[in-house]
Amino acid sequence: MPTYRDYFAEIKKRVKEATPQQVADLLRSDDVQLADVREKDEWNAGHVPGAVHVPKSFFEQWAEDRIPDKTKTTVLYCAGGSAMAADTLQKLGYTNVISMAGGFNRWKDSGLQWVTPESFTPQQAERYSRHLLIPEVGESGQHRLLKSKVLLIGAGGLGSPAAYYLAAAGVGTLGIVDSDVVDQTNLQRQILHSTDRIGEPKVDSAKRTLEALNPDVKVIGYRERLTSANIDRILEGYDVVIDGADNFPTRYLLNDASIKHGKAVVHGSIYRFEGQLTVFKPRPRGAADSDEFGPCYRARAVMRRGGRARRPSRRHRHAPGERGAEAAARHRRAARRAIPPLRRARRVVPRGQAAARPGLPGLRHEPDDHRVHRLRRVLRIAGGVAGRARREARREGHDCRGLNLARVPPIC
Repeated sequence: MPTYRDYFAEIKKRVKEATPQQVADLLRSDDVQLADVREKDEWNAGHVPGAVHVPKSFFEQWAEDRIPDKTKTTVLYCAGGSAMAADTLQKLGYTNVISMAGGFNRWKDSGLQWVTPESFTPQQAERYSRHLLIPEVGESGQHRLLKSKVLLIGAGGLGSPAAYYLAAAGVGTLGIVDSDVVDQTNLQRQILHSTDRIGEPKVDSAKRTLEALNPDVKVIGYRERLTSANIDRILEGYDVVIDGADNFPTRYLLNDASIKHGKAVVHGSIYRFEGQLTVFKPRPRGAADSDEFGPCYRARAVMRRGGRARRPSRRHRHAPGERGAEAAARHRRAARRAIPPLRRARRVVPRGQAAARPGLPGLRHEPDDHRVHRLRRVLRIAGGVAGRARREARREGHDCRGLNLARVPPIC
């Protein structure tokens, strides 16, 4: 009857092995998948640089997620040997699997480099356990979140839920810029604040809520309005900015500073039951063109719509470009509203007199009818807007066939 020794010897015949020195040479080629199949406590004590952790207890379930390429050379190691894990991978369809002879112990004894990974406290491991189970996040992703820094402009209706969920997810540092105080009218939507904090600065109220939710999070409050005098100081050191501002001067100021400092901006706005969310990652000055970058906030001033360029109306000159959800909804309603019908003229002009002042085709109203003049003017303006916008865009050096700016030159 075959014994375990016989079974193991049969497996070793089917598995290719390599010494630690040979594995080190393979890793320098940078075309190898390296996996550590030891358990969690052994992994935390140290591992080979570049290895992914696929513990034996979850090996079959996690292997295809953490070692995705079945055609690439795959090296496995355990404490002393990994022949059985290598045999399992071959049965799963991996074509070139190598077991490191002697395992991690022999790797260390050979004087080769090894590292000790960052680890979580027992409380952190329990708090973020659901993140750690997701392959796209895992331990490395959670460590990155804990090291990340996010700046939120405003602690109101947009900033409150964003800050709350970022703190719950374990983003390590949150900066909050808001000069306002908590008002009773804020409480139905601004979830960072409560009734007993009415009259308290919003940044202080937000800090108390977020630190109570997650003690791992450091909250930095800026009880001041964002201006050109302080924006460079405040933005420094943050990875991402969340724009929850409620006015256009602040949004444009933030846009210009984010380009200067190379910061990505997550922009949100809401009006009643309508909202919009956009990520702006404009190309910094001097950076090469890349698909990684897109247009900046200013570059949305004129966009193609129905094949014609649009420019800000005279009524909204103060806010060129995208005018917020409230203005957008108002413009959509205005666009759907039909032009008022012309009233019947009190007197029909005879055919012989109609040529005195040319009118619109098919209309035979008196020349002094104010509605006819108004309709003439509307059609004349509508016909000239696209041409003027294109000419101005060409003068600014933009491609008028796509996204361009007619009035305010984009700085991206």
